[in-house]
This record gives sequence, structure tokens and C-alpha cells, in this order.
Amino acid sequence: MSGYPRIEAYKGRIRDNCTRTVELCRSYGIDVMAVTKGFCAYPEIAKCLVESGVVALADSRIANLKKLQHFDVDKVLLRIPMPSELDEVIEYADLVLVSEIETARVLGQKAKQRGTIQRVMAMVDIGDLREGFWLEEIVPAFGEMLGIKGIEVTGIGTNLSCYGGVIPRRENLGVLVGYAKEIEKRYGVHLDMVSGGNSSSMHLVFDGGIPEGINNLRIGEAILLGRETVFGIERENYHNDTFVLKAEIVEIKEKPSVPIGEIGRDAFGNVPVFTDRGVRKRAIIAVGKQDIQPDTLVPYDKDIIILGGSSDHTILDISDCDKDYSVGDILAFDLTYGGMLGGMTSPYVEKVFVE
Repeated sequence: MSGYPRIEAYKGRIRDNCTRTVELCRSYGIDVMAVTKGFCAYPEIAKCLVESGVVALADSRIANLKKLQHFDVDKVLLRIPMPSELDEVIEYADLVLVSEIETARVLGQKAKQRGTIQRVMAMVDIGDLREGFWLEEIVPAFGEMLGIKGIEVTGIGTNLSCYGGVIPRRENLGVLVGYAKEIEKRYGVHLDMVSGGNSSSMHLVFDGGIPEGINNLRIGEAILLGRETVFGIERENYHNDTFVLKAEIVEIKEKPSVPIGEIGRDAFGNVPVFTDRGVRKRAIIAVGKQDIQPDTLVPYDKDIIILGGSSDHTILDISDCDKDYSVGDILAFDLTYGGMLGGMTSPYVEKVFVE
């Protein structure tokens, strides 16, 4: 590759964020699973997370878990598994999240055939309407799973904010804790894990409001970008400049701010809308929607306006910038979580790991 576009991932900053998160959570009796999907499970970054004391590496793709097998912590499949991948689940995942009795049953059968035990976490939907047994289903479902040979049900967990945007609060996470207590009492078992969600639950940890009984969180963005996700607050003493996209300017021209001619659909099927700012100085950088979505980029130069992009190019308004940019100059951008996820996954964006 030419070297650009590229993402520079700063391992020391990520390690600092992870260490702070692990230590803070540990003070409340909470273990941290580090979610690796945001950086496509590159081992260079996963190593920093393991060194910081996380108890597991968690990802939603089996292909990513395969990259992590050499790390001496649990590997967790976050996405509820497809029936077609259950053989690989048993091969590569120490723990898997489940929300279907039949899936648990087949996992048990396959585990017995291999002479092993597959650990599972039963997911509970407490209102966000994504995956999980619905409220009153979880206690009988848990009991049914306890009777399945070949699996070990280690605990229960939930997910909030990812689909329905439901904010984790003491009250709704308290519901999860209540179900955990009911399960333990009814079946005479001890739950090793009561997992209270993802980075969106971190605001409760930061503010000291996490309910007692939550002993596990699955954390990605709070570690990787230094912010909890439900309010988007960048936390003090956390690094936010952990993943930096750099792209090269390939054209600078003064052009009208509104296209000339009848407007129809663009290359992605949308009808674009433009603001008439008159003739403006515009720069094109060689990175486009096939690489990363333009609206996930945050320019270091705050006077740059991102106008949009095509599959191959991102178009910028640089009229108000103090610097006199030239073709060949390199521009730097911070990334949203979506930008990090897309850029780290894209084969067209080079990855550079900086200590």
C-alpha cells in the first residue's frame, strides 16, 4: 500500500484507558471483558488489553476469535450464535451468549461429542428489545438449560442502548440482579457472572451508581475511545485520541457549493441536499465510503467542513482554514466508534500501531 489512508492506533493510550477502566470496575467488584470487534481483533491491541488485566476478550465474529487464541484469557462470542457455526463456537469460544433453548441444546450435544463442556451465558432482554429471553421467560428458561448435558450456564447478562437506546439505570439493571437472585434461590445454584451490559453502563460506574450484584461488564468504546456511550461524555484522565485516520489531499479547487443541473439520486441511492455558501475552496482526500463513512470523521483542523463523499473520495470545505493546504498534504481525523469500526475492518485502510 502507499501508506494512506491509514489509521494510527496508539497502544500506550489504549493501555492507559484499559488499566483505568479495569481498576475502577474492580473497586466495585466488577470484572471487565474487553470487546475487540471495534478494532477487528488485531492482536497488537488485544495484547495491551490483556496486559491491563481484563478477564476475557470478547468479539461478535468467530473469525476474530480465531486471531486471539494464543492469549491466556477466556475468549467470548458476543453475538448470539448462528446454528451453522456451532462447531466453530465450541472450537474457538470459551463462553458464548445464548438466547434460544434449542441453540443451547445443540451446543450441549456437540460438546458431549467432543468430550467437553461449553460454557454459556443466558441473555435477558430487560427492555432494549434486542437479544435475550423476555423478562418472565428467563427463570424457567434457565432451569431448562440447567438440565442440558454438555453445557454449563455460568450466569446471565443483558444488553442495553445498542438497539432501543434504553439507558442503563440502577432500576433496570436492578431487575437483572433480581432475576439472578431468584434463579439462585429457586435452583440452588451460584451464578458466577451477572453481566450488566456494555460501555453504556460505564456512566453508572463513573458516578458510583452501578447496582450491587453486577459483577461483569463487556467494555469496548470506553476503553478504546475513552468515553461512555449513552451520553457520549469524554472522561477525565482518559485518552480520546487513540485511533487517528490520516488521509492525503488529491485535489484542491474553488467550486460552487451547489451542483449545477437537475439533482437525482447519488451513487448510494440517496437524493443529496446542499447548502448554498457560494464559491468555496474545496479539497478532496483519497478515502471514501468504501473505506470509512465521512460522517464518522472528526477533523483535527476544526475549520474544515466535511461536505460528504463518494465511494472513493471525501470532499471537504477548507475555505475558512488558516493553513494554506496543498495537494499531497496529509490531514488527520479523530474517529467516532463507527469510524474506528469501519476503518479498522476495511482492507483498504492501512493500520499502523504506535507505542
